[in-house]
Amino acid sequence: MTVGVLIIAHAPLAAALAAAAAHVYACAPERAGGQLRAFDVQPDSDTEANVARARLLVSEVDSGTGVLVLTDAFGASPGNVATQLAEPGRVAVIAGVNLPMLLRALCYRDGSLAETAEKALAGGAQGVMQVASTAVQHQGVRPAQGDDLARLHDQQ
Repeated sequence: MTVGVLIIAHAPLAAALAAAAAHVYACAPERAGGQLRAFDVQPDSDTEANVARARLLVSEVDSGTGVLVLTDAFGASPGNVATQLAEPGRVAVIAGVNLPMLLRALCYRDGSLAETAEKALAGGAQGVMQVASTAVQHQGVRPAQGDDLARLHDQQ
């Protein structure tokens, strides 16, 4: 039995994240790492209806090990829906979902709910970084000539 995963986010982010996970794992979203569902919250949708739909999705992915709910923004409509699902030991909720977080959750869903949540948090945090560029910027640079080409070659 594996931990189920439900993504609740502003439309179309939840479906896009599920599709990206399926792309990475080369399988259908519902099979990407086990039980996975995506719920895109539409603008101006009814909160109570959204909570009811989310509860149904939780029941679909809960195999008895628990469900990890990943949402995009704490305090926003999808996050408020997700918060209402939290149930210690059964449904854990993490806000700030990103693709590295989702992939990590799917890879480590065979552990306990607490372990899966911990791995997802670590994956999400480790997936956020500033990437330094080592490429030569070409905007506003005159074409290299003669000695410039030799100097560039020596620097590489």
